[in-house]
Amino acid sequence: VSIVDNADTANKGNKKSRQINGLVNEWYLEDMSENIRSVLTNRRQNGFHIGAFALYGYQKDPDQKGHLIIDEEAAAVVREVFTLFSQGYGKTAIARMLNDRGIPNPTEYKRLHGLRYQQPKRKNSTLWKYFAISDMLTNEIYIGNMVQGKYGSVSYKTKQNKPRLQSEWFRVEGTHEAIIERSLWNRVQSMIAERAKPFDCGTVGLFARKAICANCGYTMRSSKNRGRHYLQCSNRHVAKDACIGSFISVEKLERMVIDELNRLAAAYLDKDDLERSIEFCENLQGQKKQLLDALSAYEKKIAEYTKGLRDLYMDKVKGLLNDSDFSALSKEFSSEKSRLERVLLDGQRQLAELEDRIAAGDNRKALVERYINLEHLTREIVEILIDHITVGKRIPGTRDVPIEIHWNF
Repeated sequence: VSIVDNADTANKGNKKSRQINGLVNEWYLEDMSENIRSVLTNRRQNGFHIGAFALYGYQKDPDQKGHLIIDEEAAAVVREVFTLFSQGYGKTAIARMLNDRGIPNPTEYKRLHGLRYQQPKRKNSTLWKYFAISDMLTNEIYIGNMVQGKYGSVSYKTKQNKPRLQSEWFRVEGTHEAIIERSLWNRVQSMIAERAKPFDCGTVGLFARKAICANCGYTMRSSKNRGRHYLQCSNRHVAKDACIGSFISVEKLERMVIDELNRLAAAYLDKDDLERSIEFCENLQGQKKQLLDALSAYEKKIAEYTKGLRDLYMDKVKGLLNDSDFSALSKEFSSEKSRLERVLLDGQRQLAELEDRIAAGDNRKALVERYINLEHLTREIVEILIDHITVGKRIPGTRDVPIEIHWNF
């Protein structure tokens, strides 16, 4: 015989009493869980940091609960990672460079600074790896935005967490001091989107993902012969008549870009300042209006899919839709909604970049003056100045290769 909640388990008359006590306890735990969740949600929505540990590069402000301040020792490493990536180094190469210098990874850094950070001790657990660099380069906390709630608990009955959709994250802008400047952040995000593959030495090619075949639109691939780098259209190898092919040496293309930049700079700097300013502002404001219209359309469509999913569920509850049809339709609706949310997020990034350029004013003169009379290009300069370059086939009987440069300014 045992006693549970003051009820004798051997007495069948107490069965209902035990069931009621159990149900009351369940309600209490559920209610307490909802209250805690509500408080945490409110703090997240207001941009307060609620985690046990600050993100690498920051530390908790001892004078203000929920606020982050920069940890300069770690922040210096964060800035170096972003700078190296913007200069064309791959993520694995950056990790290797940090490891070669004996810089502890974020987990080990916490331990060394006396934080009770519990994680299983594994082989090489103190080393930087690809994914640590990859996660760092896309974390908005480094530009001053508080992003939380990437994972959520399945139930108060278990400690199990599951990833949340990006649209469900809690994101508040400007809650703390940024480590990374917005211009560097935008450049890095652009490079990540291009997914340029680094060479074996760890650096990305000078024109990787920037040179496009003028004949078929394929991205030109890098090759090496006798110590010199070349760019060629890979599509001509896919099928016999796929493309007539484009081919140029990286050295020749670099020289052509520098010559065109100098020619453009001379013509541009002669232009009337007022005329330049008006053209610049009208162009950017026009782009902003088009982008805002597109974002509005995406938001409207997402709202329609959200309502559609809700209506589908109600039809299923009412018996108007069987399980099989509901599953197929809801999967289709959810997939399209997720796609639109990704497009919307990308558009919002573009808008932020546009607004930065508008706020900065017409900086093109300073940009051109900064890069005039160059002897060589770097990957960072190519990222800043060039959107893409189309390369044609060599003109027969000459050594001339037609190119068209699409600048970022």
